[in-house]
Amino acid sequence: MARRRRNWMPRSAKLVLWIVLAVVLAYGLFQMRHPKSLFQHVSVLQSCPSRVQHDIRPPKALPLEGHTYTSDGLLVVNPNGPHPIFELMQNAEDEWNRKLARASKTLPEAVAEYRRRYGRAPPLGFDKWWDFVTKHDVQLPDEYDEIYHDIEPYWGLDPEDIGKSVEEAETRDSMFTLAKTSSNRGLEIVYSTFAGADDSFRERVAAVIDLTREFSSDLPPMRIPFYPHDTPTMHTDWRIKQMALDAAKRGRTVRQSQLPAITERGWIQGCPPNSPARINLPTLPSHDSPSLVVSKSQKTFIATHRLAMDPCQHRDLQTTHGQFLSHDRGPYPQHTLIPCFSHSATLLHHDIRPPIPYDWTSGEDAEIAGDVPWSQKVDERLDWRGRTTGIYASPRSLWVHAHRQRLVALTNMMEGNVSILDVPVDASVPVGEAAQVPIARVNPGWMDVAYVDKPLSCEEQAGTCRILGEMFEFRRVQNRKSEGRYKFIVDVDGNGWSGRFKRLITSNALIFKATIYPEWYTSRIAEWVHYIPIQATYSDLYDAVAFFRVHDDAAAKIAAAGKDWSGRFWRKEDMSAYLYRSVGYFATSLSTVSAETF
Repeated sequence: MARRRRNWMPRSAKLVLWIVLAVVLAYGLFQMRHPKSLFQHVSVLQSCPSRVQHDIRPPKALPLEGHTYTSDGLLVVNPNGPHPIFELMQNAEDEWNRKLARASKTLPEAVAEYRRRYGRAPPLGFDKWWDFVTKHDVQLPDEYDEIYHDIEPYWGLDPEDIGKSVEEAETRDSMFTLAKTSSNRGLEIVYSTFAGADDSFRERVAAVIDLTREFSSDLPPMRIPFYPHDTPTMHTDWRIKQMALDAAKRGRTVRQSQLPAITERGWIQGCPPNSPARINLPTLPSHDSPSLVVSKSQKTFIATHRLAMDPCQHRDLQTTHGQFLSHDRGPYPQHTLIPCFSHSATLLHHDIRPPIPYDWTSGEDAEIAGDVPWSQKVDERLDWRGRTTGIYASPRSLWVHAHRQRLVALTNMMEGNVSILDVPVDASVPVGEAAQVPIARVNPGWMDVAYVDKPLSCEEQAGTCRILGEMFEFRRVQNRKSEGRYKFIVDVDGNGWSGRFKRLITSNALIFKATIYPEWYTSRIAEWVHYIPIQATYSDLYDAVAFFRVHDDAAAKIAAAGKDWSGRFWRKEDMSAYLYRSVGYFATSLSTVSAETF
């Protein structure tokens, strides 16, 4: 008779085992649903490329130290301080709230604030502009520093010479002339130097003119040269601009005959003599493949985006962006400050920047077009689709080092390491030193960046288009519904400024923005409140993505704030108010009547 096998585990032990397994399973589910438990210390490096896991060991209590803020707009990370993005978000939100609170509510307040900021009285017609602003409930009526940056140098030049410069600009290639005369009721295109068809460019300029319709009768007679391409066209000589600014501050003007002669070429001619770019000249890269992973001795983040766009302070911009690489060391500066309205300008140009309603959207159709709310976005990779613009690719150009090529190559590479900071659960824990992580563990799960369609802006006969096609994967154009699945989208420059930022920030996604072009709204928006600023070298890109993959609530908050800002601060009325003030100031620079006539 076979002997019955003895049960090797008592019934009570089985019960204990099942209880333990149930607890482990429940804890695992809790971890998946609550990845930011307050008692845990999050490590972004332990689970690349998926969502970070948690180290349940309590962090050591270390005294926190401060980070360093530099005059060129950066925060230098102190490993013994909190993760810098906590601090950057809080500082930016506090400053934005202060800006909203101190905004002028009456015309006398606006006049007083104007005098305080600019040391002069508002120009003629300021009261009519104020009426327009109050009628249309335009927010932040004092925040028009970009106009002052554009127009102030012309107040230091002789009006007669400026008039001659306008006439000269009107004859240049690819230029429209807008005019307001006593015989018409508003601005209109009166002249074009385009050799061929100019329909698409004419439509762009016409859209800008449409923004002036309501106040055009208030404008004095004037002529405006308008360059309708994406890129800026007026490279500045620092000596000339500084002479004009000095004269403007003294309430005087200088004649063109007094300006220094242009004898040297290069982007650095637009930089002050004591700037980093002048002291240590930028070295052009070779035609070989670029070093995609930017390594710096210290981690940095953008604290003030406009300052971080300065190629004189950040000399690496001149060797990593197509705007500058397209001209190697740079062209000769203009012999004087030539007034010209353009779509964009770097801090080395003196083009006057109007608001451009290109691809403008109210955002009311976002959800209809397929952009779902944040809670329904399922893809946590950083999304970008675009074309091979930004520089003309040929055997003679340094296209491989340009901004778009570097972005696509970097986020798709599978060899080498990337430096990433740890992501603590809150600001009570030191951020520590960055770790070197194999980029192959990060890119597939964090990045979805690709070119679309086929190579453009390249030299076909020389084989550069073929090289681009072999170097990169080209995918289908992404529609709004597909784009709407992503929580994170990066916006980068093309040939000039990015025309898609309005649409992107009006979506429900968190926008990361890398640019060298300050725009009309730059002083009317807040980095780290409405969007995430990224250095043009992308040295902080992976750290920013890592942070917001962990801190979903913070990402959702900024995404919502960006969409709200777009609806309240980027209406067509807001663009009209900006253009009203900009064109009015431009008219004062052409007039022999004192600007201080209000």
